[in-house]
Amino acid sequence: MNVAIYTLTSPLHDEAAVSAVTQEFLGSLNIEYSLKGSDYADYGSSALSLIYVRTGGTESVFNQLLPQLQKQSGEPFYLLTSGKSNSLAASMEILSFLRQKGLKGEILHGSADYIRQRIEVLARVGEARRRLRGARLGIVGEPSDWLISSVTDADRVREHLGIELVSIPMSDLLREYHALESVPMQEAADEYASFVAPLNASDATAIRQSLPDATRLYIALRKVAETNGLQGLTIRCFDLLTAIHNTGCIALARLNSEGFVAGCEGDVPAMLSMMIARSLLGVSGFQANPAHIDPQTGEMLFAHCTIPFNMTHRYELDTHFESGIGVGVRGYVDAGPVTIFKVSGLLDRNFVAEGTLEACQAEGDLCRTQQVIRLDHPSDTSYFLTNPIGNHHVILPGHVKELLDEILK
Repeated sequence: MNVAIYTLTSPLHDEAAVSAVTQEFLGSLNIEYSLKGSDYADYGSSALSLIYVRTGGTESVFNQLLPQLQKQSGEPFYLLTSGKSNSLAASMEILSFLRQKGLKGEILHGSADYIRQRIEVLARVGEARRRLRGARLGIVGEPSDWLISSVTDADRVREHLGIELVSIPMSDLLREYHALESVPMQEAADEYASFVAPLNASDATAIRQSLPDATRLYIALRKVAETNGLQGLTIRCFDLLTAIHNTGCIALARLNSEGFVAGCEGDVPAMLSMMIARSLLGVSGFQANPAHIDPQTGEMLFAHCTIPFNMTHRYELDTHFESGIGVGVRGYVDAGPVTIFKVSGLLDRNFVAEGTLEACQAEGDLCRTQQVIRLDHPSDTSYFLTNPIGNHHVILPGHVKELLDEILK
């Protein structure tokens, strides 16, 4: 953990006694940290900067430091206190002062286990925020015409997340793709041939024949990402059905497995949700839309035609569901805890709910990757039926609501 601890101490207190308490208290937390003492020169440079209020009588000291700290960091102020020597009382006065100024903060106080767990969450979120700042995400082609509610405010995204949205014409991708048409791809495509689903012979043959062009599209998308300095992208993928008679499903599955964020249908809010998830968890998540909801039991069915390969324990290649052409991905994921997540393009709303992935299925009348998920709280289904944030949502491994709630603050 990249945690720095700075100290506030009243000159009225005996330094030897305060140092002994400091050593005992910080040792009880059992965390890795760098103790900076009263030198705040590099405050804000770590993933998490803690101000350890060691004694009472430190309120005016903090007030004098505040202008400097505000210049160095835009993060909330985290006040660590042992409760000894009136440190909690001083921390409460400081936090009240911060609130009056419209500034955010929190007192970390309680058992050693509670404080350690809270620090671990805050440090992880701090590291994620640093990954988001300066990231560049591409929109290849415009958002799909049917995403009528998925409006995005690029200025707000830049201000609040530090992410730059970059518009890239579809013609740039197609130019890179056509430049590869004379390059043999069969050998590279053959590594996926064994994953073709056991369909009728004509469909299986068509899928295998589509693999070289699917590989060309993957290479072209990587080139676009590298040329534009992108950490992620979303693509108006249904245009590819007519432009190259293929899909982007394999390309997106591969890119997501390789550390990029790669989303479908030009859905920018979904891409932002995936980028936030990747910054926290190291995986982009499964972008999908609900196909069925049972409000009484909390059971939901999510489906889409691609999923990051590194989220699956096995996968098959099928046709793309809506068009019946190209290559789609049917991924199978281990049953277990999951979190459903979405932020709006205006960053004014979000949804986070935990549940359990109960099964993956392979019905023929749905997008190829299908997950049956039961929400922990069936009442959460009312969100989808009364006030959803678009149709696409992101399915993440594990119960990570606490992390997501913290970064969304």
